[in-house]
Amino acid sequence: MSRTAVIAGAGRLPAAVAQALDAPLVCALDGFTPEGLTPDMVFRVERLVPFFHALEDAGVTTVTFAGAVQRPRLDPALFDAATAALVPRLMGAMAQGDDATLRAVILLFEEAGFAVQGTAQIAPDLVPGAGVLCGAVTAQDEADAARAEAIVAALGAVDVGQGCVVAQGLCLAVEALPGTDAMLSGLVAVPAALRPLGTRGLFYKASKPGQDLRVDLPVIGPGTVARVAGAGLGGIAWQAGGVICLDRDAMITAANDAGLFLWAR
Repeated sequence: MSRTAVIAGAGRLPAAVAQALDAPLVCALDGFTPEGLTPDMVFRVERLVPFFHALEDAGVTTVTFAGAVQRPRLDPALFDAATAALVPRLMGAMAQGDDATLRAVILLFEEAGFAVQGTAQIAPDLVPGAGVLCGAVTAQDEADAARAEAIVAALGAVDVGQGCVVAQGLCLAVEALPGTDAMLSGLVAVPAALRPLGTRGLFYKASKPGQDLRVDLPVIGPGTVARVAGAGLGGIAWQAGGVICLDRDAMITAANDAGLFLWAR
């Protein structure tokens, strides 16, 4: 019987993806423990080729990536000969940024004979299609979302971030390396005089232009809703089919309670 392996990082997403699969093999990158899951296997990048062989021995034919990871520190003493031969490709990709690194990793798995599937294929309920999940979207929200889409596309083109905050066409904050939580927390400090009157604005999230949607999709959840409410915004808009919603029901409940809209655009 063929199996699917969840290549897991930190956070709650790996458990949500694993729940949608029949008898998945959960494989965690060393140092990045998923929440609510006990890994069947822990691996290191320095032993990537032996890891491929272990997946084959376990009957794995398909892999899916889920969870947050950062670039691990590599220990030269741990490389086996076969994996060491891949180092120039990996280092060259890392020097080009996160997107290039992810593309290189996907290609290595495919060259090893594994099909790579994204979260939208494995657990489509986690990646909403177009529609308003709750609340009301105004004409101003539509204009702000269009402006935000253009800003995030520009950020993504240079591999900077995947989100921003726009109110009446003005960009109040952009996401960078510290991430969404830091951006929304910092928004509280924006002087009231700089925030347009008559609208609360919105937070917008999207994948990067040209991004392989099988890996590293942006994620929002109930915590995002709480931070958006705390920042005094009117709602969240995101790229339909390009953003993962963790615990959608809880998101909708929290948004309704806070008077926010949730819009897969």
